[in-house]
Amino acid sequence: MLRAARTRLLVIVLGALVALAAGPAATGAAAKSSRLSITALSGRADLVSGGDALVAIGGVRSTRGLEVKAAGKDQTSAFSAGADGTVVGLISGLPLGRSSVVARRSRRAAKLVVTNHPIGGPVFSGPQLLPWTCQPTARDAQCNEPATFSYLYKSSDPAKQGLQPYDPAGPPPDVAMTTTDRGVTVPFVVRLETGYLDRDQYRIATLFQPGKPWTATAPQDQFNHKLLITHGAGCGVQHHPAGAPSVTAGAAETALASGFATMSHALDNAGHNCNVASEAEALVMTKEYLTERYGTLRYTIGTGCSGGSLAQQWIANAYPGVYQGILPTCSFPDAWGTATQFLDYHLTLAYLDTPSRWGAGVAWTPEQMAAVQGHISVQNARISDAAQFHVVVPTDRCGGVTDQERYDPARNPGGVRCTIQDAAINLFGPRRASSWAAQEKAIGRGFAGAPTDNVGVQYGLGALRSGKINPAQFVDLNAKIGGLSLVDGGIVPERLVADRPALANAYRSGLINETNNLDRTAIIDCRGPDEGLFHDAYRAFAVRARLDREHGHHRNQLIWEGPVSLIADRQCERNSFLAMDRWLAAVEADKGHGTPAQKVARDKPADLTDRCYDGSGGKVSDALCPSVVHVYGTPRTVAGDAITTDNNKCRLKPLNREDYGSGRFTDAQWAQLQAIFPDGVCDFSKRGVDQRPTVAWQTYQDSRGRVIYGGRPMPPPPRSRPLDD
Repeated sequence: MLRAARTRLLVIVLGALVALAAGPAATGAAAKSSRLSITALSGRADLVSGGDALVAIGGVRSTRGLEVKAAGKDQTSAFSAGADGTVVGLISGLPLGRSSVVARRSRRAAKLVVTNHPIGGPVFSGPQLLPWTCQPTARDAQCNEPATFSYLYKSSDPAKQGLQPYDPAGPPPDVAMTTTDRGVTVPFVVRLETGYLDRDQYRIATLFQPGKPWTATAPQDQFNHKLLITHGAGCGVQHHPAGAPSVTAGAAETALASGFATMSHALDNAGHNCNVASEAEALVMTKEYLTERYGTLRYTIGTGCSGGSLAQQWIANAYPGVYQGILPTCSFPDAWGTATQFLDYHLTLAYLDTPSRWGAGVAWTPEQMAAVQGHISVQNARISDAAQFHVVVPTDRCGGVTDQERYDPARNPGGVRCTIQDAAINLFGPRRASSWAAQEKAIGRGFAGAPTDNVGVQYGLGALRSGKINPAQFVDLNAKIGGLSLVDGGIVPERLVADRPALANAYRSGLINETNNLDRTAIIDCRGPDEGLFHDAYRAFAVRARLDREHGHHRNQLIWEGPVSLIADRQCERNSFLAMDRWLAAVEADKGHGTPAQKVARDKPADLTDRCYDGSGGKVSDALCPSVVHVYGTPRTVAGDAITTDNNKCRLKPLNREDYGSGRFTDAQWAQLQAIFPDGVCDFSKRGVDQRPTVAWQTYQDSRGRVIYGGRPMPPPPRSRPLDD
């Protein structure tokens, strides 16, 4: 009975994957002509890593008379036919670079060109971060080492919270049972695999029956062929491997009980690696590895808070298809649209917190400072500045880099700059020689460009218009705000000018998340109040506003609010996970015509809407609760920016005295403003300079592994072609 259920599920999954990869027309043609076809089931055929790939042979229903060769070596014995006649096998021993998989039966043949990359990477993120200090147990310079396995279990004793250590040789007497969403009841025992790929740690967990076999073509019955990916927090850079996020706690435990696999990779802990391309690469590689050893996947859900929400949302937009649904909490749309807020906080605090910088007759109350920040207090700015600003300071320390290796503008200008922009130089590109500082000239190369800018920004404009600050304060603030130095991260009198082409590349790469591809992914955002912990509630609505701008709707995004700080409700992650599973199951069952984006929108269950919760799992209403979750602004929205907050460098318009009302400024103050803004002030009614859509699925390396600064789009995924006589 269980074996039959598993076989039926495998038939559904493999049939869907083969049809998706081949396309409707190709599938129909193959059925009519019985031509052979070869489909990579574990990922794109040109993004293979580790020397193996799970493939299906179409046009046959058994292995009788079939011959399969990979890179010229016979791999026929790796293939077998399922109950439905689907022929699948794990090919291995692929050489690095391009090679061919050829299937033959009688006079029919097909060929699929695959491209294999090292298991230590890179695959498409470009030359890797250096220096890189591997873990002590590494077997080589790419940090590879054999995977290890451990076991956990859920206790039937409610006093034992979470999963407990489990010894298969001496099972404890209190193992709970669980019934998956496929109706399979098994002991709640979990196997945890820990290993290394792409130079960093991954984790994979599944319900597991010790002593029983598991292969990709014959997984254990309790596996439902679904995946939950967990993520870390923060935004930073380190130059060594780190522990992958937990895959057994919170929503992951709920997912495991249902039959999901759970997975994480250290490079998707944004506090360890805040680079959309290398984050996506790590997930693509780990999903490929999982598929080749555990079985094909029906759909994938992501979950995570803060930097974990950032990773989900910009990966889903820049590399659509990595997830089918995401569950961001304490949301950030991206790092580099948000960077303007952190830049503005740093600059305004340096002025507001230093009374000696205030002009004669100018004084600031706490309420006026908050009005400039767009918040109820300056606390939010101070916490934000302390928590995150250091990641763009080139002299900052980072793990894996010694003080002797680290950049110093005077003593070591060629040293390692521990900034998130320099760690993403493949995406931004280096600064143009015409902009080089003395340090760059000395070493003969440019630092990574930065896409942040405050030219033309009128700080405190909204507070001025509302009468919360006076003209003298407005003029003094804007005269003394200054900008940042890329040499040492210090404040300088001149405003900051965004580097080009880094600005355009930030949009193209998805480092600034334009959401133009995000409508293909279902989103449930758990959003609690933030009265000063820098995880501002407006960011969930920034994503919504960007979706509305790009697609005319936000039918793929729900926001669930509640009173628990940052996370909305203590049960929100669990409840949103269960809801997302229903949503994606409905999308999966939709066999009608339509794009993935159309199906995500039309197949959302009717009972899933925006919601307000009571903090303990109880639904209060099918609507948002703005009296509970307050949405504040930023210094840039006070200056006139929209809630989309992705206009990193504004277009300018002439300074016009009439825009401020008659008699607001004295002639002397107006002359000062003309000197402050000689080229004009921000016109936020227009799209920003170099603002453009994110280009999906970019690579940052050529076929020889050399960097492509700014990236280029990958070609369509390779498809097999017939070699019939």
